[in-house]
Amino acid sequence: MGSLPQKVASRIAAGLRKFQPILAAAHHRDVNESDTVIIVTDVLHEVMGYDKFTEITSEHMIRSTFCDLAVKLDGQLALLIEVKAIGLDLKETFVKQGIDYAANQGCEWVALTNGKVWRAYRVCFTKPIEHELIVEFDLCQLSPKRESDLELVWLLSKEGWQKSRLADYATLKQALSRFTLAASIVADPCLQLLRRELRRVSPEAKIDLEQIKQVLIQDVVKREVLEGEKAEVARRLVARTANRPLRASAPEVEQAVEVPA
Repeated sequence: MGSLPQKVASRIAAGLRKFQPILAAAHHRDVNESDTVIIVTDVLHEVMGYDKFTEITSEHMIRSTFCDLAVKLDGQLALLIEVKAIGLDLKETFVKQGIDYAANQGCEWVALTNGKVWRAYRVCFTKPIEHELIVEFDLCQLSPKRESDLELVWLLSKEGWQKSRLADYATLKQALSRFTLAASIVADPCLQLLRRELRRVSPEAKIDLEQIKQVLIQDVVKREVLEGEKAEVARRLVARTANRPLRASAPEVEQAVEVPA
């Protein structure tokens, strides 16, 4: 996902060590939603790096109703947060109010959490308004020593937000979705590569692109990823980027992040 800064990694790791027993104890006591909001505010501050007094607010009014929490950066609404009591399992219906709030405010991101489990949704400003789950993690299940776990929290942290890490992660997830992969496989550039390889197998056979495409559609790729609205969105994406030149990048040297024990 990128190079996690050492300072941020250390803060997140220390935060996990501190808050995992706090969250476990709160879950055991089955604390109410108001108490969960207090814990979530502290997690946003101590683990994710937001200023408790200037960047986290519970006074964001939308249509005469206050949302649970909101994160503002440079005075702009960045993230709306719906908080449920720590003992509740998060249901898809719980995020609807947050999505409605976000759509009304033109905010692209909504989080749903019970303190332990965190979900981040991207709001799609279509008609009707839709939303997509981008990332989900359980703070109590993450390891302070595992960089990939720390990177998940980094996506929602202040530093990650400033570098658009969550948006980049959403783009990567879209590129690797089964719908995008299916659309890419039956697009002309991939069909041409397949025809070239099939000529190695059978040099004398005359195979055109449409024949290959039909076999893929009928016998290889599942119909469910080639039909429907998500498949159509993926086809448009692949078609729109078909002639985009690939950027050559210099080899990157990955530096391991040392997480204090």
